[in-house]
Amino acid sequence: MAATASGSQDDLRAGQQKPLLASQRAKQEQTGPAEANRTGKFGGYFTLGYKEGFQQWWTSISPAVAEHNVMSFVPYLRKPPTHTETGSAPASTNHSTMSIHDDSAHKAAPITTNSITDPYGPRTWHSNLVKLSGKDRALNEFSVERVGEKVDDNLVILHGYGAGLGFFYKNFEPLSRAQGWKLYALDLLGMGRSSRPSFRIHAKEPQGKITEAENWFIDALEEWRLVKKIDRFTLLAHSLGGYMAVAYALKYPGHLNKLILASPVGIPEDPYAVNAAMPEPGDSTLANEFSQPESDVTKTSNPNIPESEKVGDQNNFWNARTQAEKERDEALAKKRGDKNTPTAPRKPLPKWLTYLWDANISPFSLVRMSGPLGPRFVSGWTSRRFSHLPPEEAQALHNYAYSLFRQRGSGEYALAYILAPGAFARSPLIRRIQGVGRQMMTPPPVPSDSSPSQASQPTAISPTKVRENGIPVVLMYGENDWMDVNGGYAARKKMQEEKERALKGKSEEERKKDNGDSKVVIVKKAGHHVYLDGFEEFNQVMLGEMEDVRRREGR
Repeated sequence: MAATASGSQDDLRAGQQKPLLASQRAKQEQTGPAEANRTGKFGGYFTLGYKEGFQQWWTSISPAVAEHNVMSFVPYLRKPPTHTETGSAPASTNHSTMSIHDDSAHKAAPITTNSITDPYGPRTWHSNLVKLSGKDRALNEFSVERVGEKVDDNLVILHGYGAGLGFFYKNFEPLSRAQGWKLYALDLLGMGRSSRPSFRIHAKEPQGKITEAENWFIDALEEWRLVKKIDRFTLLAHSLGGYMAVAYALKYPGHLNKLILASPVGIPEDPYAVNAAMPEPGDSTLANEFSQPESDVTKTSNPNIPESEKVGDQNNFWNARTQAEKERDEALAKKRGDKNTPTAPRKPLPKWLTYLWDANISPFSLVRMSGPLGPRFVSGWTSRRFSHLPPEEAQALHNYAYSLFRQRGSGEYALAYILAPGAFARSPLIRRIQGVGRQMMTPPPVPSDSSPSQASQPTAISPTKVRENGIPVVLMYGENDWMDVNGGYAARKKMQEEKERALKGKSEEERKKDNGDSKVVIVKKAGHHVYLDGFEEFNQVMLGEMEDVRRREGR
């Protein structure tokens, strides 16, 4: 059964705590800045009180329960399936583990909603742990499939750094309304409720370390694809997941029919990240992820972005580039001197911060080491990121985040190899994103006709390698995104230039077969977590992109 390991679905649901964040935030708003000042320098930043933080640390719920509680807010899915093969035990006061339980009692039975309780059903919802080769390698998977329909297309969703598939709970139901689609959401290896094997890098030189760190994630994704017997799919990936999605497209060509990058990290080039010196936090927008109030994200409009560039006139690939887009590209090129590097030097980071980053002491390590203060530290982020949501949902996401952050460190240790402080990539995607959809690949063998004497032994012709005909790439940002949207425009320009180069001298028929389109979409009143901040517009954009896939595939 779906909750056999913990008793019943109601037992899982019972693990949810009362919405403490909302009450603490209300107290702060009532007492005002004077009271915040009396609590110390950080008193107004960490919204969860010491007493409430200690209570959550002492009675913390398991990642499985926390995920179940978040997924219970999915419309029409009152009792979501939740396997307990990983994350079934609360974190201990010492190092926690993410052990894999192979017995059937920990598996979850699929839940099918009927057309009476689910107006867009019937649909089958499944929580599963997909085993991979090697020791302690498995991916946590949540899927939705429409009952009675042939699955023509697959949508795979990847989360960002340290997060989990539960953060997409506002997207599962709307996106699974699309006919002919099956939806998968995955936790990256070493994150979420996927297994957490030891993360080790064996390479000695910088580029080798970067490649090895990337492969740790994308090789697991490719193996998952093979286990699921999926030929081609549409990949939606957020933040660090977007970075990995580009790396996947380059290493494993021929398996994507569209790539959608939601506020991807690592596109712009920064000389300090690539070389020795690092940008100072004040010169990086990463700090906004922790300090920017959610009201600045979801309730304000960014005057620096023209209205014509926001969602409304860019929802399909056939729209011509607006004058505003052209002016932005020209200004960006002029500012950078046709180079994707900053024109002004930046000061180096404080030595202590550089040391912690390069020593691979992650933010989650600090949460684990802080003991009873951990929930309070996490509330500094969750109370800002989720304050626009109903209190019960915000509290469930806070509990979910803390339950994941407290688990054994694994995939999180890849960050220092991939990004420098300030969230700039050590191997920027702007140097290689133009290769997406343009790689050489080996098509599947083509069966050949056999002579009558050889009929019992069919043969196949192994085709020579061919180059991809391009894939559509969508770069999506919130209008108040701390991730630099200029990186998206620069990436689009590079891909357009590569398309022109690839099609130079080609026939009209060859040009028609090319799918290498790219565009930038900006969602109004949303920030870095565009799928959650502006989920309604985000879902509409996604459904349009999914319909575009079906049109291109001739469905």
